[in-house]
Order: sequence, then C-alpha cells, then structure tokens
Amino acid sequence: MTDQSVSIGFAPVSDRRSRKTTPKSRRKRAGGRAPRRPAGARAPAQASASKAAAKTATKPGGREARSAARREAILAAALDEFSDRGFAATRLDDVARRAGVAKGTIYLYFRDKESLFQDLVRDMLAPMVGAIETLSGSDLPIRALAERIVDLFVSEIYETRRKDVIRLMVTDGRRFPKLAEFYYREVLSHIITAVRGALKRAAARGEVADAVVTFPQILVAPGLVAIIWSGMFDAYAPLDVRAMMKAHLDLLFAPGRAK
Repeated sequence: MTDQSVSIGFAPVSDRRSRKTTPKSRRKRAGGRAPRRPAGARAPAQASASKAAAKTATKPGGREARSAARREAILAAALDEFSDRGFAATRLDDVARRAGVAKGTIYLYFRDKESLFQDLVRDMLAPMVGAIETLSGSDLPIRALAERIVDLFVSEIYETRRKDVIRLMVTDGRRFPKLAEFYYREVLSHIITAVRGALKRAAARGEVADAVVTFPQILVAPGLVAIIWSGMFDAYAPLDVRAMMKAHLDLLFAPGRAK
C-alpha cells in the first residue's frame, strides 16, 4: 500500500481571459473626415468590448468561482468567531462583518447558525473521515496502520485549524445536543466503524486483544487528550503529540498484549 497524502484546499481560480484587439477605425474618408455616428451609437471597439464584458459576466466559471470563494470566506470567518466566542455567543452579524459580506448574504448559503456550523464540520472533517476509512480498509499489520493514522491525525488535524472544530465540540457539544448528535453521526460513527473493522481483522490474526476491538476509542484517545491539552496548557508545557501517541501504541501493542 502506498502512503496517502490528504489535504484540503481550493485551487486558485484565474479570471483572466485573453482579449482580442479590434483594429482602429479608419478616420479618413473622402473629404478627410470620419462619417458621423447617430447620437447614442457606440464606436465599433466600444460595442465589441461591451459584448465581451457581458459574455464574461455570464460565463459559468467566473460566477461559480466567485460564489465558492464567498462561501469559503464565510466558513473561515465562522470558524474564527466560533473559536473565539463559542457557538452560543457567536452572532451571524459578526461572521458577516469578519467575512466582509452583508448578513443577508450568509442566508444565500446557510439556513441558520446551526446549518453554518454543520457545513463547517462537513467541509473540514469529511476528507479526514474518508482518509481514515481508506486506511482502515487495508490489510496492513495493525501497528503499521495505527502509526499511519497517528501521522494523519498530527499533520492534518492537530497541526491545522481542524483541531479547533473538535475543540468546539468538546466545549459546546453538551450544551447543544443537536450539534453533538450531528457530529457523532457525520464523523465519529464512521471513524469508529472503520477502526473497529481493522481491529477485528487484527484480532483474528492475533495482533491485538479483544478488549481493544470492543473499545476502539482507546486507539485514538490520546488525540483527544492532546487537543484539550493544547487549548489549556500548551503555553506552559508544550506537548510532543506525535511522540505521545506513538508511546501509547507501544503500550497498546506491546508483546504479549494480544490475549
């Protein structure tokens, strides 16, 4: 199996288009003067430019790219506001101001604040869920598989703004059960199912104890500890998350543990 790199980003969209130049009108006619145009009529070059501009404005790619960029700006502003204030205290007015759009623009993309938060979770974490499901479906030895999941977690979650989304769920999930239910359904349930399937195959090969199959949360628990720690104590005692998680694997998969 080859290493898989997982990244999220939006390819830059270039709105440049080649412009055709129109030859200058001949100014001299018989008598040395250009003929008069009717009042309000446009010069040929002006008319051509107007048509090109209208064509550009209605071209699907340009409008769709601007709409996608506006949606991403709103999501980025929402993440900042949710992280600074929490879900309850965040106002859509503040999200709009930070995103540089009118408040009404938000409703073109999201039904309400809850819908905005749900789309933020989907956009940021769904690719990670897919990557973990893909890794867990492989036939790698369980230790090698677990190390790849650790590397993915550190590089694509802990070292990015995605950890802020998880931290939000830790702090606000209890007060907003609908958000917790959504997060469990869209993120956790898929990860737990995928990891449990890999652990079952590993147990059948004698690589892991049955208790770990019953509680796959044990495998990823240090990741949650690391996110909580970074938000509270990182300024006083920075944590080497990768080393801590791999030390946990040493304990979990030590020789003789698979009984």
